[in-house]
Amino acid sequence: QVQLVETGGGLVQAGGSLRLSCAASGGDFSSFNMGWFRRVPGKNHEGVACISSDGDTYYADSVKGRFTISTDDTAKTVHLQMNNLKPEDTAVYYCAATGSGYGSSWYLARFTGFTFWGQGTQVTVSS
Repeated sequence: QVQLVETGGGLVQAGGSLRLSCAASGGDFSSFNMGWFRRVPGKNHEGVACISSDGDTYYADSVKGRFTISTDDTAKTVHLQMNNLKPEDTAVYYCAATGSGYGSSWYLARFTGFTFWGQGTQVTVSS
């Protein structure tokens, strides 16, 4: 069973930066496709960024140029570097993983097919 634990959330002023991390256990991390999603109360979750096991990255239009997703296979960790944060980035951020069956660009570009989810970490951006 794959388990994902997010860390790094918090309160930051607009224009500031945060780095989220997600540690994975169980399974073969190097074969996973990893993603970050976020949810605002009353809305569906939104795909933010994802990265294939081969290192291809995909971003939501709202975060392009500001957020960067990366993985550390040795540490079995995926990071989300968030710069120039805006109040509308306020949400609970979730880490997610999926196996090779959903690793094509068709799935990842649509932020779909993710099977395993973390518990989430709150990010609050004040204006």
